[in-house]
Amino acid sequence: MSEESLVLRMSIKTDHRHLYLQVIDRLKKDIQEGVYKEKEKLPSEADLAKKLGVSRSTLREALRILEDENVIVRRHGVGTFVNSKPPFTSGIEQLNSVTKMIEKAGMKPGTIFLGSSSKTATEDDIKRFSCSFDDEFILIERVRTADGDPVVYCLDKIPKKVFPENISYKDGSIFHMLESDGGKRITHAVSDIEPLGYHEKISPILKCDSNTALLVLKQLHYNEVDEPILYSVNYFRADKFKFHVLRKRVY
Repeated sequence: MSEESLVLRMSIKTDHRHLYLQVIDRLKKDIQEGVYKEKEKLPSEADLAKKLGVSRSTLREALRILEDENVIVRRHGVGTFVNSKPPFTSGIEQLNSVTKMIEKAGMKPGTIFLGSSSKTATEDDIKRFSCSFDDEFILIERVRTADGDPVVYCLDKIPKKVFPENISYKDGSIFHMLESDGGKRITHAVSDIEPLGYHEKISPILKCDSNTALLVLKQLHYNEVDEPILYSVNYFRADKFKFHVLRKRVY
């Protein structure tokens, strides 16, 4: 038995939690300390179970939970790999522009402008903005980059009546554009976040492989007087972005 296995077995004697929970903690610790690096393939189940001094069924349960937590990724017929840590993190309760999120990570934000068009209101627009079928919207399609790499595909929809005239919206933050050129300051938003697998159009644009998922953030943004002024659908690379939320217990 290896020294590492012996240490784990000794610690198990004083730890009354289930074995698989102890294995989870051990593997997380090894990843944090660089024993297993990002994108590195882990040893086979047989070798890893032997090294940790546990059964393969215990190891499989630990790996299942680690995969659910996005710590590792298992690829059928290939092996188990350590997931990369997303460089961009934000509390979902914090309303930050994509530009600010990229800058916060110490990277340079950029924009690839794909196009814009004028559209008449849809039934969903009428519900969101309390408008009529005669109202028009500006639809802007862009890709946001970090140090030149595409990381977010953005669709922004703005009522034409609040859209600033003679402004450039091809670069930078839509938030900043609406405030500086249109006098519309976004203060809060109602958000929905959904996981999405490979998307035939968007995944290639973001240079995602078949194993890279997307996080879709749909948001209706309001100003200080609760006027809806922007609806956005942003597709984030799940390997680049992580959102978290502070939840408080209700008594």
